[in-house]
Parts: sequence; structure tokens; C-alpha cells
Amino acid sequence: MKKKLLATLLTCALAVTTLAGCGEKPAASASNATPKAETKTSTEKKEEAPKEELTGIDLIISQAEAMTMEELAKKAIEESNGKTFYGVGNSSRGKSALPKFIDYLKTIDANYNMEFEWQQPKNNKIFEQLTSDSLKSTGTFAMTLIQDGNQIQSKMVDTGILKTFVPKEWAEANGTTADAYEGFLPLQTLNKVFMFNCTGSAKFTNCWDFIYEGSHPLFMGVDSEIVGKNFLMMLTEDKYAGWLKDAYDKLDATKKAYFEPTIQAMQSDAKDLGLGANGAYALAWIKLWVNSYNEQTDDGPICNTLVDASATDQSGLLVYSKLRSVEESASVSVNNIKVAAYEDGYTGIGGYGYCHYLFLTKNSPLPWTACAFIAYMTCTEDGFEAWGKDMGGYSSNPNVAKEIEAKFQHSQGGGDQFPAKNDRGYDWWTGEGKGELVLEDPKYCSEVSFTVGSWIDVLDHYKPE
Repeated sequence: MKKKLLATLLTCALAVTTLAGCGEKPAASASNATPKAETKTSTEKKEEAPKEELTGIDLIISQAEAMTMEELAKKAIEESNGKTFYGVGNSSRGKSALPKFIDYLKTIDANYNMEFEWQQPKNNKIFEQLTSDSLKSTGTFAMTLIQDGNQIQSKMVDTGILKTFVPKEWAEANGTTADAYEGFLPLQTLNKVFMFNCTGSAKFTNCWDFIYEGSHPLFMGVDSEIVGKNFLMMLTEDKYAGWLKDAYDKLDATKKAYFEPTIQAMQSDAKDLGLGANGAYALAWIKLWVNSYNEQTDDGPICNTLVDASATDQSGLLVYSKLRSVEESASVSVNNIKVAAYEDGYTGIGGYGYCHYLFLTKNSPLPWTACAFIAYMTCTEDGFEAWGKDMGGYSSNPNVAKEIEAKFQHSQGGGDQFPAKNDRGYDWWTGEGKGELVLEDPKYCSEVSFTVGSWIDVLDHYKPE
């Protein structure tokens, strides 16, 4: 019965994807975006169709993208003095950044004053809230800070509900321009990494070890936090499937023999799903992960469990920054865990990274102020500090990232006493052959959500006795 259900789901999903492919392709994701191709020649420019004249919010964004931070600040002061600014986001720290933004505007105009309210919807209701607000002629929310690239792409951007604004200084810091940049604007990349309790004898030297016989890593799960499902879908992308194949090749004969039947069983599904040459390795890892992980409600409890001496040989995949809040005691210590990717000889993926993205709403009541606030968060150390004070959260602006590191010194956060807290940084985690962090790509996730996503939905979940 389950095979029939799976076959039906795959058939329907592939049909939907085919139909969706007939329309306009979604924009590239911010995390993998590249500048547009070489500049057009004058002859080519003449042959191009005239650009559609911008109006409303699109016109404001176009004008704002040519302005400096100070120029935007002056527009914000003119627009929002004496008013109330409403923001909505997945991160509560927007509420911490707004007072600092107001203080910055007061350095330009001492008489400036703005009230604010920041909402953080629970249970992934932010998409419903933004959709409902988009039906108004003038919305309530000026902007949003939001995660889950898959739903952002399909529900928010493809529908025109959210609009991307690229600050001038941010573009310059990244060696591009607002016109050339394609994709969403990321505030930061967060990483979730594999960790294991080291008080026992268990060794995790390969990413396949976390799904080996008898292993039940702690994980929030695909139903608890949607970015976890995006992580699994991303594993089927050719680059990351290749990483899994390379890691498999380095296993000993005993472990290969354990995984091989599942890999072979996944060959037909990989073909049906239109995956690349190493797709079966990705599907096998995903299947065994979903079959094995011990689902938890939040990363905080996962961290608290793993750093306790009683959690001998247990492992997990959790937000790296959770280590910051560990209170040392006789039985609890950061030294009771190890970050798998930091260990000599570790092979394969070290975790995954996902972004918090910044957008204006299509009917923003205070668009200039929203643009200025977004620029402030992405282009200044003070604006990003609410997030930057934690390790494992990396500003998308390389200049700000350097300032944050200089101030908080995350690379030496644990010193010699707690080496697991010494953050090796974004470049280490995302560099080839180092941390091997799997990065969320909203476009790819959106494209495979009806195929690979449906396949994941029918997998059996581990149920502790």
C-alpha cells in the first residue's frame, strides 16, 4: 500500500513540477546568487524590449537602491516621524535592532521620534499573516525578516507579496550592484552542526555514522522546523549528493555493506525524481536519517541533553549558537561534546546553513523607513549586533562580518578551555573540503518541493519505545 501511495505521490508531484516549469522561472536565491552575465553591447541594448515603467513600491525601491545610508535615513525621518512602525519576523531580535535604528536617526534629527511594534508569529503562521496583510490597499507591516526559502519563494516572492531591496553599501561590499544582484537579500546565515557527546567510546568520523545501525541523533525534525526539510531536500542537489557519495566511499567495508542495500533500493526512486548520478546516495541518507532521528521540540533541549555527562554516545544536529548558553557544573560542560566537523579526519557534511531574509511588503505603509532599517541592519555593525553577538550567525556583508568578529572574537569564544566554542567562521564552514556546510537554496527547494518533498513526507519516522 505504501509503495502505491509513493508512486501516486511521485506521479502527481512530477506532473505539477512539469506544469510549474512552463511558467516564468523564480529568481535565483540570495545565498547562491551571482551577478548577471557580461554587459550587453550597444547593439543588443537596442534590440531589447523597453523596460516596464516602475510604479508604487517598485519605484521607491529602485530609487532607494541608488541612495547612501544617510540619504535613506533622511527620507525615513521625513516619512515616519511621529508614526508607528510595524515589523514582523521569525527572529525576535528585530525588536532589539529597532531602538538602535531610532537612535541612529536621532543623530541626524534630534527631534525625530517613532514608536514601533515587532511581532513574531508562532507555528510558522508568518506566511498566513503576510498573505492576509497583502490584501489591504495599505498594509500594516512595513517589512519582514523571514526564514524558509522554499515557502518564501513560492508563497511570497512568486506571488509578489514581498519585494527585495538591495542597499547600495551592501552591494558594494559584496562587489556587485543592486541591478546586477539576483536573489533575496540575506541578513545572515545561521548554521546547524553535527555534535556528539564524547564522554563514552562512540566515534563519529563520517556523516554516515550518524545514521549507522543503532544511532538515533536528536533533531527538531521536518515537522517541527521547516528549514530542516529544506536541508534534506538540498542533499539531492548534485553538489551535495556528490559530497555524500565521496563520504560513503571513505567508509570501511562493514559500514558500506550496511548502507549498500538501501542505496541500491533508492536507485529507481532517484531516477523517477529526476536526480543526478549520485541521487541514490542522497535519498539513502535522507531515508535512514528520517527513519532514525529522535525528534525534539527545540534545539535548546537538544543542547542541554548532549552537554550532560549522562548523554554518553548520543549525537544531534542543532544550532551551533546554543553552546553559548551552557552553564558549567559538575555534570554539565561544553567539554562533554564535540563539533564533529572540527575533529581531525572527519569526512562529509558538517551541518547545514539557512538564511534570515529581509523584504519590504508590497503595500508597505512606510517603505522609505523600511529601506533605511534594512540598510541599517545589513550595512552597520550596530544594526547587526543583535544577531552578531552569537557565534554561528554570519552577516551577509563581509565588512560587517569583520567588524563583528573584531568586537566579539567568536573565533576565540571558548579559548583553550572550551575549544568547541571557537567558531571557525563562515568561510571555513562553506569552503570546499572543510566544514562542508549544506546551504539552503530557495529556488532549488521550491523546484523539488513537489517531488523530493513529497517523497520525504511519506517516509517512516523513528518512534522511541
